[in-house]
Amino acid sequence: MGLERIQKILARAGVASRREAEKMILEGRVMVNGKVVDTLGFRADLSKDHIRVDGKLIAKAEPPVTLMLNKPKNYLSTVSDPLGRPTVMDLLRKVRGRVYPVGRLDFDAEGLLLLTNDGDLAYRLSHPKFSVPRVYDVKVEGEPDEKDLQRLRKGVRLEDGMARAVSVYPVGRGKKNVWLRVKVTEGRNHLIKRMFLAIRHPVVKLKRVELGPLHLGGLAPGEFRFLTAEEVEALRNLGGEDVTEKEA
Repeated sequence: MGLERIQKILARAGVASRREAEKMILEGRVMVNGKVVDTLGFRADLSKDHIRVDGKLIAKAEPPVTLMLNKPKNYLSTVSDPLGRPTVMDLLRKVRGRVYPVGRLDFDAEGLLLLTNDGDLAYRLSHPKFSVPRVYDVKVEGEPDEKDLQRLRKGVRLEDGMARAVSVYPVGRGKKNVWLRVKVTEGRNHLIKRMFLAIRHPVVKLKRVELGPLHLGGLAPGEFRFLTAEEVEALRNLGGEDVTEKEA
């Protein structure tokens, strides 16, 4: 494999996403050949060096696996929960090997969620600099008027900065609610809910239907499918070239 940055090795081995691996390194949780490594520029060779995280020796990377799940409501987008609440992993008991969610959907949200053991891919899909588009069907209280929707398009101020919708338009109406389709290019926590609170139309229901080039399609709640090689390649090509890859 040759020398690579240590965070990239950990990501490829499925230990964590690259961002999480960087945090582990800075916290002094990674050892190479018996010595603590706490600098992100350190390089190693997994085929030759002994690399441990929290004292556990990491093995050579498993073959990459990426799947799409239609997450139902009332499941956590995490590997485990100390309170014993249901997680998306409960829906993947037939999947061999270790995968983890790419980003999160709220406990009460549903829709398209990717899980993978490919840390580099997870990094590319999660890092804000790649501006990966995400599309949601959103049911809100009341009926926002065009002025409200224009505010979302221009940007609303949240406690952690400005947020804007690339597009937002109605797709259905009920007696007391309206459904809107919303596209954003970032994945901050509770972003859609906070954006609609800012225009005083709280979210009642939230479903992610697209992520990058992927569409949820006819996948039923709780069902999953493995991505094709072509779909994974399309995800890798989102956002152009990664400068850190050139340096690695």
